[in-house]
Amino acid sequence: MAKEKSRFFTFLLYPDGEGFPTDWEDRLERIGVPIAISPLHDKDKAKGGGYKKRHYHGIYIAKNPVTSESVRNKLRAVLSSEQEECKAVAWVQIIHENVESVYLYLTHDSKDAIKKGKYRYDKKDIKHINNFDIERYITVDVETKNMTLRILINLIRRYGIPNVIDLQDFIEANGMDYGIDENLFFAAIENKTSILKLYFDAAYQKYVRPVEKNLNKEED
Repeated sequence: MAKEKSRFFTFLLYPDGEGFPTDWEDRLERIGVPIAISPLHDKDKAKGGGYKKRHYHGIYIAKNPVTSESVRNKLRAVLSSEQEECKAVAWVQIIHENVESVYLYLTHDSKDAIKKGKYRYDKKDIKHINNFDIERYITVDVETKNMTLRILINLIRRYGIPNVIDLQDFIEANGMDYGIDENLFFAAIENKTSILKLYFDAAYQKYVRPVEKNLNKEED
């Protein structure tokens, strides 16, 4: 059977493992793909008491669909040297849910981790390699998109916003008041050109056009 492929993976690194290099961050950067590394997990409680082995959680975004074995081999190769093989890469798994939930788990801010009372790590200690940006991988469900679109349409009507540039400027300045960030804004308007054009045209005719006519009359 063909091995499952993906672009999105999570992995574990044990810094106390055999052959773990001191310049491991620089080495990971050489792979050339976006990678996120958690703060050092050194306060995870073990079931039998005490703490688990110190480790890092990671997210790996491949350029093209590959197998987990391929990612594991690449990580081991880049972290190893001619003198010593790095055995700190514990496992690599495909992310089957969504990247955002795994990203939240890097600091134990995911719902499941919070429910289990796991130690919360500091978000500022997350390492972003090769321009990893979680905003690129956050998915928005259809219901949220539709609700956001309705809010945007009401804003167009209420404030007479005549085009998408003015709408984006409005959201950049006031979006947080309506629970809309840049990612949600673009997700909501994607493939909605027709309906937005109708409301932009209507806003222009109702609010902008009359003002232009009055200005022209005054000039005459």
